[in-house]
Amino acid sequence: MSSSFPSAPVDALPVVVIAGRPNVGKSTIFNRLVGRRQALVADTPGVTRDRKEGQATVRGRNIRIIDTAGLEEAAPDTLYGRMRASSESAVADADLVLFCIDARSGITPADQHFANWLRRQGRPVLLIANKAEGRQGAAAAMEAFSLGLGAPLAISAEHGEGIADLMAEIVDRLPPTDAPPVQKNTRRLRREQAESADGEVEDVRPPGPLRLAIVGRPNAGKSTLLNRLLGEERMITGPEPGLTRDSIAVMLSDDEGPIQLVDTAGLRRKARIDETLEKMSVSASIEALKMAEVVILVLDATLGVHEQDLQIARLIEREGRCCVLALNKWDAVEDRAETRQAIKDRIEMSLAQMRGIPVVAFSAMTGAGINKLLPTVRRAYEVWNRRVATGALNRWFEMMIERHPPPLVDGRRLKLRYITQAKSRPPTFIVFGTRTDQLPEDYQRYLVNGLRETFDLPGTPIRLLLRASSNPYAKS
Repeated sequence: MSSSFPSAPVDALPVVVIAGRPNVGKSTIFNRLVGRRQALVADTPGVTRDRKEGQATVRGRNIRIIDTAGLEEAAPDTLYGRMRASSESAVADADLVLFCIDARSGITPADQHFANWLRRQGRPVLLIANKAEGRQGAAAAMEAFSLGLGAPLAISAEHGEGIADLMAEIVDRLPPTDAPPVQKNTRRLRREQAESADGEVEDVRPPGPLRLAIVGRPNAGKSTLLNRLLGEERMITGPEPGLTRDSIAVMLSDDEGPIQLVDTAGLRRKARIDETLEKMSVSASIEALKMAEVVILVLDATLGVHEQDLQIARLIEREGRCCVLALNKWDAVEDRAETRQAIKDRIEMSLAQMRGIPVVAFSAMTGAGINKLLPTVRRAYEVWNRRVATGALNRWFEMMIERHPPPLVDGRRLKLRYITQAKSRPPTFIVFGTRTDQLPEDYQRYLVNGLRETFDLPGTPIRLLLRASSNPYAKS
């Protein structure tokens, strides 16, 4: 699959891939090695569907660890066939493969089949007998000698037994390094630029990759979009809704620098979330949204704006993240002008607090229009980081009050004295005055809309905080 965007930068760290049939504990081992609960774990076969990557420092050695879907025999056009193809692709790039079996279940025909397959790949393999708790488990692990992959290492990832030995074995089997690893710095230098001609507005962005999350309802095309941006079949896609279960982070770059891109599981209404595993997937999606700086909300343009789409957008606004609305499957829309206007009207009516949200229409399947997405994301990110100088802000504030004075409350007019920007990300302003707690909602909206229009802050959440000035003549 071709793409107009460069693929993720090649990482010089050695790659360790965890492989094996379903439900042998691969994700639990992954979490142990990376040192946190990063991959979803449940007592259900096939929880992991897409490759999940993490970085870890093992005995002083920095490595990339990849958790893969369970290896199963299946036709290529089925879901399990696509999962196996993804796992095989990861193995092909591995510096070391951790082949896991379940010591309690013994050697199965599937274990034997995939052990034979691994020997033909020519990759270094470390055989791991997981779930080998206690003496009985360690004895059962010895059965794995029959796979012809060398001596098995007996561990219990769930209980933490043997993890130290596993780390030592990993370091011993990785390619040697002649020099300390180079600390790659893909972070951009701090930018404080884009001042307007009169120096009134700053765009201040911190160093580091832009953190970008893709969210939306199931089957909106989120994983297809990620694959298109990367230029490879990184995520498993298909007509089945809800294929993505975990939040998967990858790196890519555009002309502006690195981007950490996270694909998430589809978000449905709470009333329709029943299974424990799906609840875990939704929690991981929401956590990825909270950690992001920019969120791409993907909509199926053929279906228009659903109430659940609006709920997700409100969550993005509540968390203070900037948002880009992505209208996917645009190639299947017949009346594009009418559809775009209907979506715009629904958004403007239901999401007044995100007025001016940028909209990009494209087809993730064909790639048409996809080149507009990341530049739009960058512009939204700049707005989210924008800071307005206090002098310009208060000149505007005086003009707004003169044009439309604050209302009377209990026969007395509220006095608003001055305004300042407390922070950006999102733009947050504080208004000082007397009895500001009584300032009506409609007057606050008047100020927020004025800020958005005057200082060019479209689509981003704007926070307006009210602070009452102290009265020096008040009795103590």
